[in-house]
Amino acid sequence: MRVAIFTETFLPKIDGVVAILCQALQQLAHRGHQVLVIGPPDMPAEYAGARCVPAGGPRFPAYPELRINLPSRRIIDAVRQFAPDVIHVVNPAFLGPTGIALAHYLGTPLVASSHMDIPSYTQLYVGAWGVPIAWRLFAGVHNTADLNLVPSSAMLAQVRAHGYQRVRWWHRGIDADRFAPHRADPAMRRRLSGDHPDELLAVYVGRISREKQVHLLRDTVARLPGVRLALVGGGPELATMQRHFAGTSAQFVGYLRGDDVAAAYASADVLVFPSLSETFGLAPLEAMACGLPVIATTAGGLVDTIRDGINALAYDPATPDAITARLAQFRDDPALRRRLREGALAHARGRDWQATMDQLIGFYHLARRAHRWRRQLRRRRRTIAPR
Repeated sequence: MRVAIFTETFLPKIDGVVAILCQALQQLAHRGHQVLVIGPPDMPAEYAGARCVPAGGPRFPAYPELRINLPSRRIIDAVRQFAPDVIHVVNPAFLGPTGIALAHYLGTPLVASSHMDIPSYTQLYVGAWGVPIAWRLFAGVHNTADLNLVPSSAMLAQVRAHGYQRVRWWHRGIDADRFAPHRADPAMRRRLSGDHPDELLAVYVGRISREKQVHLLRDTVARLPGVRLALVGGGPELATMQRHFAGTSAQFVGYLRGDDVAAAYASADVLVFPSLSETFGLAPLEAMACGLPVIATTAGGLVDTIRDGINALAYDPATPDAITARLAQFRDDPALRRRLREGALAHARGRDWQATMDQLIGFYHLARRAHRWRRQLRRRRRTIAPR
């Protein structure tokens, strides 16, 4: 099968969407499928055997890490020459509509996947007035697809309630070879803890951006006695958050890649994750695979991962100060820490990433069948239509 993927974000940017795309490309190559990736200007020329064709465009003013990816003749020619059996548009916003238009022009089956918490992002970067408009726009775009994919049960219910059609739940998995407890490294622990490895080490891994609510961790975690906080990642709010945390013991580590980020998880004691805008939340699952319990809410996509008292300690998002009480409970109860660690590992071991990517390949085949069926139905309607 030949798959053309249009994505608004890709390497060298690091986030959950990119991590999932990299898994998909690896498994597609392993299964013998050919892939063409259309993405942002700074993407590599190749990944996992897939040819990458960059788009051009300026940075998005409200979020400089993202590009306003614009179509070009080179992209159109590359897709036509590739002759895909299916086109997959990821988070269609700027570049995605080009993939959609090409799919309809070429008569190619179309899959669209949604990875963004539309109400949270719209409210933060546009305003509450834009939320209903955004839902209508994105629903209209997605409903042109033969199949729509979402990453969690919560998002499945949410998008269906806002008019999305032909939606399926594309599950998420973890690379248990990379993310595992044996990645723990004393040197990494010293680095993350500011050379205080004997204190409880809480770590946040993810983007440093408004929607992640990292600011909450200053008063709830960074000032708790006996606890050290490390923030792994970067983003548009990095400099602001460094100023916000000034005077605390928090360590800003920046982006870590590959085995280094696995070592950061495995070398810590707990993941603190204050985000309320997750459509899935890959970091908590990665942390659990490394033996880390999580302190988070069960909001949004985290509902499929967080099990209060089993692999995590949950708190009410309406009272974020409760993070402090939950973390203090975790700090002061060694038996609780052991029990949650065992629960975290057990949960992660049942989430195999290769199986979830085989599910994606199955969805591609389903979209092709649905496309044929819809085309045949349109032909029948034209045949029986009164003249």
